[in-house]
Amino acid sequence: MGTGTSVGVAKAEAKSAPSLHRVGVVCGLAAGVWLGAAEAPTKLVTAGFSPFAISLCMVAGVFTARWTFPTLLKGTSYVFSDLMAKKHLIVWAILAGSLWAVANTLTVFAIRDVGLATAFPLWNTNSLIGLIWGRVLFRELEGASRKNILKVVLGAVLIVVAAIMLGFSTIHGSGGTSPRAAHGLIAALGASVMWGTMYVPYRKAYVSGMNPLSFVTVFTVGELGTMLALTLSLDGGRNSSIFQLIHSSQLLFWLFLGGFVWVIGDLFQQFAAKYLGIGRGIPLSNTNQLWGLAWGALVFGELASADGAHKALVVFGSLLMILGALAISTAVASSAEHLSSNATSERECARYGLDYDEVLRAQSGEEFGGRNERRHWWDVAIVATATAVFLWLGSHAVVPPIYMNMRWLGTLGVVLLLALGGAGYTLWRNTRFS
Repeated sequence: MGTGTSVGVAKAEAKSAPSLHRVGVVCGLAAGVWLGAAEAPTKLVTAGFSPFAISLCMVAGVFTARWTFPTLLKGTSYVFSDLMAKKHLIVWAILAGSLWAVANTLTVFAIRDVGLATAFPLWNTNSLIGLIWGRVLFRELEGASRKNILKVVLGAVLIVVAAIMLGFSTIHGSGGTSPRAAHGLIAALGASVMWGTMYVPYRKAYVSGMNPLSFVTVFTVGELGTMLALTLSLDGGRNSSIFQLIHSSQLLFWLFLGGFVWVIGDLFQQFAAKYLGIGRGIPLSNTNQLWGLAWGALVFGELASADGAHKALVVFGSLLMILGALAISTAVASSAEHLSSNATSERECARYGLDYDEVLRAQSGEEFGGRNERRHWWDVAIVATATAVFLWLGSHAVVPPIYMNMRWLGTLGVVLLLALGGAGYTLWRNTRFS
């Protein structure tokens, strides 16, 4: 593909760049809303179940939801057609799922040993790791103006600093230090490295034109397979507490629900990574710290006994996070950045024999209609089975005996639905979920 053609394509893409940038920003912010609501089930680790058991059950919920949404939105014919056109990416998707499973298990260990407030900010530094990988491997920000580079880098740093402030805002009292604090800190930092590296397969898939809905379908195979292996090999095999948890149907629903909520957030995060790149998209999705704090403080009363200093951390941390998100949101990629991104796609196309024009159309969300999206009886069966699983688990669920402010629970529930509806409609209108 000649340089002249690449320049022409870059100029054509620049016309739609603002709208696709807005799509990515909306998806990144919606991801933060949903991912922030998915952390509560990890509190069940205090019920005596191992982190492996908790993580495996959440991944089972993730597995159920990940197959449901692509089937519902595109159909299996579309998904498998996309996968067969880019077979080399299947192994990358499995690798990404494996990295996620290990990272998620490490977060459960971290929460157990140092608490969510300390662990959450540490693993959210994954956005900085993703920013570095995006620059080194995919030429992100190459050709960007100094102003845009400053916005993206400073915005990412502000979000991480804000996450640390929000984390410390929930630490009060004199409970002492956990004897396993060092292990918890190492686990949180390990999760950060794993998740930051996990975004490499994400970006590799999207510069090759794969639909995020297709990618996550295989991604979940790596998740579930890795969690099964970790649980059976490191959690006592047949003596693992997973076998006790499986029989605790009143608890399983909440773990499955946590996985389900996480999947919705991750799907929006995937589309943000596609349309913004990992340097811009991942920091926006990491605003989930703000929403996680909102659930903890408003619904569960975690800041009820906080003093003025801790409340001040909440205020300033929230403002910093908003400023960071605003900086990244306004850093619209220039024609020079698009040209650099196209060069990366051209490299992938030459390496794996892909059609360059088709890849560029897919990156712009314009490949819808080019593949068969007809639904089959097995599509209906997949969605019906997933729905039946959640209904069955829900019928046996018992509300945990913990304090909850129902008014704020309803309010934040409405926020979740508004984020889902707004971001979902934006994706459909501009890309037909492509």
